[in-house]
Amino acid sequence: MPSADNKGSGGAFDPVTELDRAAERALRAAIEARFPQDGIEGEEFGLVRPEATRRWVIDPIDGTRALICGLPSWTTLIALFESGEPVAGLVDAPVLDELFVGLAGAATLNGARVQTSGCAVLAEARLSTTDPFILGEGSDAFGRVRRSVRVSRYGLDALAYARLAAGSLDLVIENGLQRYDWGALVPVVRGAGGVVGNWQGGPDLSRGDLVAAATPALFEQAIASLNS
Repeated sequence: MPSADNKGSGGAFDPVTELDRAAERALRAAIEARFPQDGIEGEEFGLVRPEATRRWVIDPIDGTRALICGLPSWTTLIALFESGEPVAGLVDAPVLDELFVGLAGAATLNGARVQTSGCAVLAEARLSTTDPFILGEGSDAFGRVRRSVRVSRYGLDALAYARLAAGSLDLVIENGLQRYDWGALVPVVRGAGGVVGNWQGGPDLSRGDLVAAATPALFEQAIASLNS
């Protein structure tokens, strides 16, 4: 397994490997060659051309903890933002040979259209979050939702949102995310017919608190439970 440096602070372990850095360098170089006027924002090397209307947002390896543990759920995330809104997203899970692409009105898995499950009842939902122990002040709110659903699965990082788009999960709730964490996920979920908003039910994702749901009805029930 690749060795990891710790870029966290205050005792928190936030791993980064040379694979993270090398992947972002390669992606940046490819974008620079094709779209030299666009902005590029990445987890490892920051933002260039912040004034650009179009911006590519990269998480070279989402799920580095899974990578260093030899688990197959890590992904590469690429989003395209226009005027501050994510309009296209790519979620690549190379170990699983799964490539998800989301655009306005459509999402695909390895080129085939996918759609969400259609689950509209919280009690029947399959819920995921990366780690319920890192939700901080949101842990009690998340716990209310967890106790209301049929089943909960953890540790999937961005792959959970892709599996929601493909119909095998119904609800994902997380907080503390950065733009490079969620940018690619929004077009994939929405393109498959799902809903993405913040914990208050609004569209502003800048605080990094996300609820992704298979249907509007399920989204509304999850929001009500989070805020009850």
